[in-house]
Amino acid sequence: MSRETIVRFNVQQRVEHAITMVVFILLCLTGLPQKFHASGWAHTLISFFGGIDNARALHRLCGVLLALATVFHFANAIGGIASKRMRLSMVPAKQDFRDAIGTLRYYLGVADRAPPFDRYDYRMKFEYWGLVAGNVIMVLTGFILYFPTLAVRLVPGQFVPAAKVAHSNEGLMAFLVITIWHVYNAHLNPDVFPFDTSIFTGRISRERMLHEHPLELARMEGKTLAELGHGHAGSGSAAALGHGQADVGKMG
Repeated sequence: MSRETIVRFNVQQRVEHAITMVVFILLCLTGLPQKFHASGWAHTLISFFGGIDNARALHRLCGVLLALATVFHFANAIGGIASKRMRLSMVPAKQDFRDAIGTLRYYLGVADRAPPFDRYDYRMKFEYWGLVAGNVIMVLTGFILYFPTLAVRLVPGQFVPAAKVAHSNEGLMAFLVITIWHVYNAHLNPDVFPFDTSIFTGRISRERMLHEHPLELARMEGKTLAELGHGHAGSGSAAALGHGQADVGKMG
């Protein structure tokens, strides 16, 4: 196997991911026991944090950190796009829906090959925007629950119990999406098992780039897929290989 590696994630992206990962884990450890407070394991976790008051305080602190991380992420992305330092590679396009259909056809044996992907494939984009939407819901409902007296000055009082239900259920959904979808694709997927280190080291092997992100590799090296030796030969010049999108860094 080739040892040649390529930088995929810069230091800032890796730090963002690490912070988000730690904050998310702490939010789950302090939040889920409050949702399932009647369970024995919930009592054990609450005791581990020194009681319900400590667990709630840590949960609120992590919620504020998540909000700040989200604001920073999008402020940095908007600034990068405005200054043309980033491309919109995380924005879903028609090609992503074609890729999803093409992948399904490949899995069903109708197509000989899976479609070639750019920097982020359709699964990464759908997961990213799903988590972004979840973050927004969690932050908004979290602040309503944190400051209910202030909230009812701005919105009808019914928003407070509604926020409690939305916050609780969205938190559980986020936990399930991360543990089932993200962990599988990032670590349990046969292509990367037992662990994908790229988001921590920032580097990925050229062999994996050719296999998983051939369009990006072709654009980086100024070659066609045929020149790279990829199965999708005749896909056009490197200039035409991109999907016309941009490179907004992922949070996680």
